[in-house]
Amino acid sequence: MTITTLSSRELNHDVSNAKKAARKGPVIITDRGKPSHVLLTYEEFQRLTGRRQSLVDGLSMPGLSEIDFMPSRIEIKTREVDLS
Repeated sequence: MTITTLSSRELNHDVSNAKKAARKGPVIITDRGKPSHVLLTYEEFQRLTGRRQSLVDGLSMPGLSEIDFMPSRIEIKTREVDLS
């Protein structure tokens, strides 16, 4: 992965170059010498943010009914409290 740094001015003058650079890795955009934005491909953005599944989505996945899942039972015991 290649990280490219461009100033806002460079970005404005050559957007196609920034897009090409983003295919190789993130492009850091600077304002007055300080990082202010990052340009990524949409695929990389999706990979990084990913759609998090809800529990309902996860449990409704096809094929889950074919998986044997028999967790062992646990026994919770109470213990005496010493109040002295």
